[in-house]
Amino acid sequence: MQIAYRARDITEAHIVAGMLEANGIDTYVGGHYLQGAMGEIGAAGFSNVHVDDEDVYRARVLIDQYESERAVAASQRDEQDKPDHYARWFIVVIVALAWLLWRF
Repeated sequence: MQIAYRARDITEAHIVAGMLEANGIDTYVGGHYLQGAMGEIGAAGFSNVHVDDEDVYRARVLIDQYESERAVAASQRDEQDKPDHYARWFIVVIVALAWLLWRF
């Protein structure tokens, strides 16, 4: 078996392993006990997704697709969810309400 993916934490390792298994690749997630020994400090690099030698190339292609889709989704979320956008509209609404109340 070879390491196909080095996850940040055990949850991400299981997400990737589930995606690979859904595509017909048998996986093994290692590092459960090592990460538990570190506690909740945020230790990284202990959770790995292992696949059989003959499935490594196909697994890495699927993982590359997963990571690129995740990066695109994160950039779209960042563009749409900017605090300044909400703050500007809030100020516009407050000014309009104040003007209406002052006028009437």
